[in-house]
Amino acid sequence: MRKRFLAMLLAAMMVVSLAGCGKEEAPAEPVMEPEPVAEPQPEPEPQPEPEPYVPAGSNPLTGEPMEPELEKDRPVAVMFNNLKAAQPQLGVSQADIIYEVPAEGGITRMLGVFQSLEGVGTLGSIRSSRPYYLELALGHDALYVHAGGSPEAYKDIPAWGVDNMDGVNGGSDAKIFWRDAERRKTMDYEHTLVTSSEKIQEYAEGHFRTEHKDGYVYTQAFVQDGTPAGGAPAEHVTLKFSNYKTGKFDYDSDSKQYLASQYGGAYTDGATGEQVSATNVLVLETAISVIPGDKAGRLTVQLTGSGDGTYFCGGKAMTIRWSKADRNSQFVYTLADGTPLTMGQGRSYVCIMSPKTSTLSYE
Repeated sequence: MRKRFLAMLLAAMMVVSLAGCGKEEAPAEPVMEPEPVAEPQPEPEPQPEPEPYVPAGSNPLTGEPMEPELEKDRPVAVMFNNLKAAQPQLGVSQADIIYEVPAEGGITRMLGVFQSLEGVGTLGSIRSSRPYYLELALGHDALYVHAGGSPEAYKDIPAWGVDNMDGVNGGSDAKIFWRDAERRKTMDYEHTLVTSSEKIQEYAEGHFRTEHKDGYVYTQAFVQDGTPAGGAPAEHVTLKFSNYKTGKFDYDSDSKQYLASQYGGAYTDGATGEQVSATNVLVLETAISVIPGDKAGRLTVQLTGSGDGTYFCGGKAMTIRWSKADRNSQFVYTLADGTPLTMGQGRSYVCIMSPKTSTLSYE
């Protein structure tokens, strides 16, 4: 009996052992490392915006910043054709000063004065000279660009020592002027002569004095806001030069510019697509008359001496006086009491007219 019990116990133990050998042990649970807790980082300090670059010099024609090495350069004065059939002009909107003066037959022409021609590009169309345009150029000690001229102008150019580039006579015509192919498609031949800032600069470097002489200074002063104190309202200015040409200047308060119009629409630069504009508009009154015996009806315009004028800036108008000591002198502008006029920084548009034949109005 005892042997039987031991046999049964041994058999039971073997069954238990075999059962244990057939069972797989469950894999141990992996021990998860705790994720590191990110420490709060300080907010980066905002970097200040870089200051915009402002040249250290000042444009003597506008009072605006410009590179100092350009301040002493002689400006370039360019004759622009202003017939309706010759529109649009090219490059005129980039002039620092625009002079508009009557010519024969009720038309006007522009003299654009550029302190720097850098980046201006094509200029035109270029037209012929008259003595009073020579006087305007000489008043700035400017290099003068034109295409032809009246008999009086051709006589005065050498007599007055005008450094000029002529698109018709004078040796420079083949070097810096050409007929614009696009303009020739729609315009008469006389309206197609153009030049460029690059060609003018290249030619001038080898032929003329390109800087003012030592001691040359401009007398005109500028401030950021040249609006005349106590000036009369003048947001819309109309100058009827003749039955052929009326110019308008409408003040834009956003840009603080007078926007120019002529021939019933915006006066637009064909090179830039911009409407011609100016911070300062000046209307100068003087004696203008037909030269006796001139069959073409050419004019004489008195620029030496003094006269009345009107200054427009910031949508306001003020009466001024102008004077020019001689043909080589600058214009000097003063208030009625003799105080020098301080103009707003920016371009100027100067209209020269006779109160006998032209009419100025503003509101």
